[in-house]
Amino acid sequence: MGSWETSDRKLRLPRDWTAIVKRILKRDGHRCTWIDYEEGRRVRCVATVGLEVDHIVPGDDHRDENLRTLCREHHWRKTAREAGAGRAKRRAEIHR
Repeated sequence: MGSWETSDRKLRLPRDWTAIVKRILKRDGHRCTWIDYEEGRRVRCVATVGLEVDHIVPGDDHRDENLRTLCREHHWRKTAREAGAGRAKRRAEIHR
């Protein structure tokens, strides 16, 4: 996965991104919305610091319905999983 230094991601965010982030954090009660499944039950993350706004479906859909609050750890996990899937897809396409 590329870093912010080499990514054009910041350039693709809307001008009012800061206001959007504030709105989503408020909507989500300033809590991580990640849900894990342990021992057959749902377990919510209780983080209230280090929060970031995540695009549920990757891309440039900045509508509220596609945004959620995640703590840094869960945001990193999701992004790493998406990056790994993207690399696997590219490898599969190369080896066809």
